[in-house]
Amino acid sequence: MMQGKVALITGAGIGIGRCAAELFARHGGRIVVAEINEEAGRETAARIHAAGSDALFVRTDVTDAASVEAAVAAGVAHYGRLDVIYNNAGGSTTRDSDLTRAPDDEFWRAMTLDLHGTWLVSRFGIPELIKAGGGAVVNAASVVALMGWPGKDAYTAAKGAVAALTRSMAVEYAPHNIRVNAVAPGVTRTPRVVAQLEQLETTQRLTAAHLLGMVEPEHVAQAALFLASEASGRTTGHVLPVDSGLSIS
Repeated sequence: MMQGKVALITGAGIGIGRCAAELFARHGGRIVVAEINEEAGRETAARIHAAGSDALFVRTDVTDAASVEAAVAAGVAHYGRLDVIYNNAGGSTTRDSDLTRAPDDEFWRAMTLDLHGTWLVSRFGIPELIKAGGGAVVNAASVVALMGWPGKDAYTAAKGAVAALTRSMAVEYAPHNIRVNAVAPGVTRTPRVVAQLEQLETTQRLTAAHLLGMVEPEHVAQAALFLASEASGRTTGHVLPVDSGLSIS
C-alpha cells in the first residue's frame, strides 16, 4: 500500500503516531519521524529499522515554522521526495474546559499545536508533494469536531477548524493530484488519554458509549494508512470517524 512512498508523520514518537509510523513502514513506506521528543522519536526510528524498514528521525516542533521547514527539507534531502503527510501531532489537556472557564493560554495552546501545526506542516510539505507529482495529506481531526462535547471547548474549536481546513485543502490542491482527508478518532487508548480518563468522573459512561469497545491506536493508524494510500484513490475532503460509534450513540 505504501511501497516506495515517503511519508512524513508528525508526533510519531508516541501513541497513534508511532503506531502509524510502524504500520506505514511495514507496508513499504519510508518514514520521516517528525517528533519534538528526541528520545521518543529516535526510539520509533530504531524500532522501524529493527523491523527491517527505513526511517529517518528529525526533531520537529510543529508550532515553529523554521523547525517544520527544516524537517521537510531534511526528509527530502534524505529520500529525494515526499509523497505523504500525516499531520498527527496534537492533543488536549486537562486544563481545557468550557469557554467561560478555560484559560486563554489553553485556547491558544490548542490552536497553535492542533491547527497551526497542521497549517505549517502542510505549507512546507505540499510544495514537495506537488514536485513529486501528487500525493496524500492526512490530517488529525477528532470526534469532538463531529459532535457536541462538554468541557473541551478549546480543543473542539481547534479540531473543528482542522476538519474545515481539510475540506478547503482538498478543493485547493486537487488540480495537483493531491488528496486531503482527515481521521477523527474517538477516545483512543494511548498512555496520555488513559491518564486523563483516570481523572474523569464520567469515564464509565464514556467508555460504554463506544459501541464496539474503546478505540486502540492501531485502529486509527489503519484508517490513516487507507487515506494515505491509493486504496482511497478517489477519496478527498472526507473526515473519517474512527470512534467505535461514539458520534452516533
